[in-house]
Amino acid sequence: MTTPGPLLLHISNLTLHYGPAQALFGLDLAVSLGETVALVGANGAGKTSLLRAIMGLAPPSGGRIVLDGRDVTGFTPAAMAALGVALCPEGREMFGDLTVRENLELGLLALKVHRQEKERRLEEVCNRFPKLRERLKQPTGTLSGGEQQMVAMGRALMAKPRLLLLDEPSLGLAPLITDDIFDIIHQLSRSGVTILLVEQNAARALTSSTAAYLLANGCIVGQGASHQLLVDPELRRAFLGAASDHNPAASRLGAAGLTNIRLEKPRMIRTFMPPFTTGEELAAHQLRGLQWTVRHAYEGSSFYRAKLDEAGLTPEDISSLADLDKLPFATGEELRDGYPFPFRSVPFEQIVRIHASSGTTGKRKILCYTQKDIDDWKHFFARCYEMAGVTPLDRVQIAVGYGVWTAGAGFQLGCEQLGALAVPIGPGNIDLQCEFLVDLQATVLCCTASMALLMSEAIHRRGLADKISLRKIIYGSERSSVAMRKKISQLCGGVELFDIPGLTELYGPGTGIECPHHDCIHYWADYYILEIIDPDSLEPLPAGEWGEMVVTTLCKEAAPLIRYRTRDITRIIPGPCTCGSLLPRHSRIRGRTDDMFKFRGVNIYPSSIDRILSEIPGLGSEYQVYLSRDHNGRDHLLLKVERGEGVEPQRGDELSREIIYTVKRKLMVTPEVGMVDYGALPRSERKSQRVFDDRITDPIVETEAENS
Repeated sequence: MTTPGPLLLHISNLTLHYGPAQALFGLDLAVSLGETVALVGANGAGKTSLLRAIMGLAPPSGGRIVLDGRDVTGFTPAAMAALGVALCPEGREMFGDLTVRENLELGLLALKVHRQEKERRLEEVCNRFPKLRERLKQPTGTLSGGEQQMVAMGRALMAKPRLLLLDEPSLGLAPLITDDIFDIIHQLSRSGVTILLVEQNAARALTSSTAAYLLANGCIVGQGASHQLLVDPELRRAFLGAASDHNPAASRLGAAGLTNIRLEKPRMIRTFMPPFTTGEELAAHQLRGLQWTVRHAYEGSSFYRAKLDEAGLTPEDISSLADLDKLPFATGEELRDGYPFPFRSVPFEQIVRIHASSGTTGKRKILCYTQKDIDDWKHFFARCYEMAGVTPLDRVQIAVGYGVWTAGAGFQLGCEQLGALAVPIGPGNIDLQCEFLVDLQATVLCCTASMALLMSEAIHRRGLADKISLRKIIYGSERSSVAMRKKISQLCGGVELFDIPGLTELYGPGTGIECPHHDCIHYWADYYILEIIDPDSLEPLPAGEWGEMVVTTLCKEAAPLIRYRTRDITRIIPGPCTCGSLLPRHSRIRGRTDDMFKFRGVNIYPSSIDRILSEIPGLGSEYQVYLSRDHNGRDHLLLKVERGEGVEPQRGDELSREIIYTVKRKLMVTPEVGMVDYGALPRSERKSQRVFDDRITDPIVETEAENS
């Protein structure tokens, strides 16, 4: 998240009179360098008067205006312009008989700028507003309202202001034109322009700013972070005139005259967080869920009945959470060996969907879902978005795989449950991703960590950072280092990153998400129990120790999990989180207990490579996998493979082409191949190291360096 810079504008106890009439009453306000601050209020609230006072058009009758540490109270408009303050006034105030070029050049009237610099600034404005370039010689009075607004904003930008005052930029404009104007405001903000925005459309103002002040009758009646004000239910009801159709005074802000503020997407805002207030309530819920799951699986699945019978257990034996240790483990091997539905615990008539893993080890792991499973999944995925600060007014670009995989479906289900706008592009296609980020002004990008790095490089290389509105990246599916995360955030203009874990067997992605304080993953303990065990002894480990993650679902109907070994390595973090959430937490995934690795979104086991190579005549028995990441963030997979004993070196190219073709067809990835002589690769009496992954070279979490 971008940290606000030093204080640029500080207003204290400001009052303003028009003759005997007082317009502003003791206002206190602050704007940091590079920040966009919104002033929200109804007509007559004092918003325009405040801007006029700052610009020097209406001298204050009391209080102070301090710009960058300098008292500028009562300065003239020309003096304020010379100090880098520019106003884009309400109603645009164009000189209709002058050309677009002449109106733009008026923005430099109070400044001493030589002709070459004037042309350079004019070119920058035309790059910002391409529609104006072809109309430079056209009288401004012949332009549309939206084009005139662009001229007004361009005129202010000609002065290259340190502080841009925007007064009702959407006033009188059609919705589509308003979209264009606010896209430009987002771009200006991303480019580092400090903006004080007056706007009656509350949703537009709050989604375009980092902080906001609510004005009514010349007074500030509320203030705070824009994203918090946007989802505050009391404030939304006040904005909408809750109970004020016939009695506007029913709410405090309604009585203050804020009931005619426009708020887009007036859907009911609700939380997706669990209702528990204590750890005891959560534990009681988990016990009920555990008892239900064991009974449901025992009665509905022959696989689980056989497992429990073999362990000498019945559902009645589960009377406390401590009894979880009695239950037998389930594994991915059992899920594959019992293909296609070994965990199925409901009749087929109740199954509404299936999802599957990539199947790189042979048979795919197929999981089935009832409608309740789908509903639960989209509910806690919406919780992920909520914890990351995504709101119904965000635009979420989903750049993960669709189809039989869980990724795309999960991200879209949660987005729609939250009520945000989904842009379902799918993975890859960097050109299209960049085009949509610019044209559709997506605010959230969902992708893998590698994809996030590729996108950040492309955004930086194409100079798009100040042309997009991206503020959050939610990524999953693979590990990422601290350095990788910092690079992604920096290249994208300071976006905030959230790591989101997931597992096909455990619904899919969204089983938790990185906390807003960015030091842990909060997991949804009301939907599953998480244990950490020693992968060798299978004994439970205490909180704080690294081990294998084991999960038991609490309400999953179609394919419940009972002590399912995920093979992922993490640890439970003890104690409460600084973010205040009651939900427990674990560290980011550090690795796996098996040899599986992920390459460009595909899970690959060495055994699958071994099987493919064994089917190609002319190859030896040994091979090695080298994974690397180049300076552009692109992953590479090099297969070193031995020729078979007695095979001529001249066949190297032929064998390499056959390996590339077969691996691409069966694993959906394209390797590089290095052919070596028979016997060139090392042998070992113990298990040979076959996978060398050099992509992650520093800790996954900065504070965990000592534990890595």
